[in-house]
Amino acid sequence: MLKHSNLQVAGGSVHVVESGLEHDEPILFMHGWPQDWSSWTRILELAGERRRGIAVDLPGVGVSKVQAAPARTWDIAELLHAVVDALGLEGVLVVGHDIGGMAAFSYLSRYADELAGAVIMDVAIPGLPPWEDVRRNPTTWHWGFNAFAELPEILVRGQERDYFDFFYDAISAHPERITSESRDRYVRAYADSRALSTGFNWFRAIPQNAKDNHEMAAEIRPIVTPVLIIRGSKEGSVEPHVDGLRTAGFTSLESAVIPDCGHFAPEEQPELVWRHIEQFADALPRAAVRRNSDHPLREAP
Repeated sequence: MLKHSNLQVAGGSVHVVESGLEHDEPILFMHGWPQDWSSWTRILELAGERRRGIAVDLPGVGVSKVQAAPARTWDIAELLHAVVDALGLEGVLVVGHDIGGMAAFSYLSRYADELAGAVIMDVAIPGLPPWEDVRRNPTTWHWGFNAFAELPEILVRGQERDYFDFFYDAISAHPERITSESRDRYVRAYADSRALSTGFNWFRAIPQNAKDNHEMAAEIRPIVTPVLIIRGSKEGSVEPHVDGLRTAGFTSLESAVIPDCGHFAPEEQPELVWRHIEQFADALPRAAVRRNSDHPLREAP
């Protein structure tokens, strides 16, 4: 059974969905664009059998209502770090897909010593190899379009379902596994004009993210926190992404490729994705988990 709550943060609240027991090892799941927390539903159910799964609506979309929603992934990571702290957790494994993967990398870069590990799925990290190759690939045309000032909102508002459907169908191996009900939920998550802009602002912040990540990688400091990179088999080779993190100073790297899978791996192949996450998590040192379920800032939805 999934438990919903809203956690008060600076400037608003973050929608938190949990599975498992509070004393279990915590895993924080961050979704991508154009999705919300529910892209992790099946994986949350699987995770809850042995661990405490925690999925969020990224600030500014879905039920997470933040007045000035952050776009820069370092700022998203800072806000989610406040959520983790408010929940009283230590030794969290962060898992991010797509834009959520960029945010997971920023979280890892800022708070590596506090994490058990990180899983980054189906995304290139701005500023790190093979970023320039990916950015020049014509299949990422929408990154440029989504980053235009005002134009995406003008053209997409009221047509969210058609626009989002294009991506679910074009870059997945199994578009039928992103169900009509799920697609309807995602439209609702971005239906508010501010939420729609929040999603596009993530793309507008990519140049700043690339600068932040490049500067981080220039620091001489090995990062030993374990990292697992997962890609769908139809997303291209995983090795250049592993090499990119290695050049940034990450020394404990693993990779996995999900067969018969496109970009939306958490929904296309949730059991296989969870199997890799679980195996990775099983190999991590067990960390202490603080119990603080009655935090005064937690509210039922």
